[in-house]
Amino acid sequence: MPDLTPNLRDIGGRPTTDGRTVATGRVLRSAVPHADDHGPDGHDWPPALVIDLRSPSESRAGHPLEAAGSRVVNVPLLAALRPGVAPAESLTMLYRIVLDDAAHELVRLVDEVSRETGTVLIHCAAGKDRTGIAVALLLRLVGVPRDEVLHDYRLTEHALVEIDRRLRPPTSAPASAAPGHTYPPGFAHVSPEAIDAVLDVWDEHPAGVEGWFVEVGGTSASLDQLRRTLLA
Repeated sequence: MPDLTPNLRDIGGRPTTDGRTVATGRVLRSAVPHADDHGPDGHDWPPALVIDLRSPSESRAGHPLEAAGSRVVNVPLLAALRPGVAPAESLTMLYRIVLDDAAHELVRLVDEVSRETGTVLIHCAAGKDRTGIAVALLLRLVGVPRDEVLHDYRLTEHALVEIDRRLRPPTSAPASAAPGHTYPPGFAHVSPEAIDAVLDVWDEHPAGVEGWFVEVGGTSASLDQLRRTLLA
């Protein structure tokens, strides 16, 4: 029987500060999918659009859902990331690298999500860090309160065993056959402090998260379209 992709969940259902709700069936988040995975019950699968946040060194063989008919867009949030090599001393520093070096890619992600009329899947390797930042931005831009964003992020705590199983190469595979863990030991945990630091950057901007988004290259038109796309 096909597996359910680890850490797969719908970001819909969360309330916004103006009394609306994020629509279900619009955006899913997960760890890296396999070609024979199945989607969550009641959702279109394969998704119409897959946004892969991994770096080129992590996805050497092409995307497993492309052959199934998904449109795949690579939006690398850590382009220099190499499997097993820590690019920072902590997850908090890693998340700040994403904001400092890949803000333009986050803008591109928002644009892609805002224009897609079908289901979107956003993933990296674990669906934890890069995916966590990307989803946090989407939710904050449509008005989801900070505590709700943090709650969504922390749900990954329940999927760590399945994520580890997905990322670990088979014991019989040669060293070159699979990239193995994306992060060294010590990075394979959920860090509320790290995502809080990201939320602080957005909240402390004089014009809030919307102002930060526009400052790094986003547009008001894209924000308006994102709200039309994601809000029920």
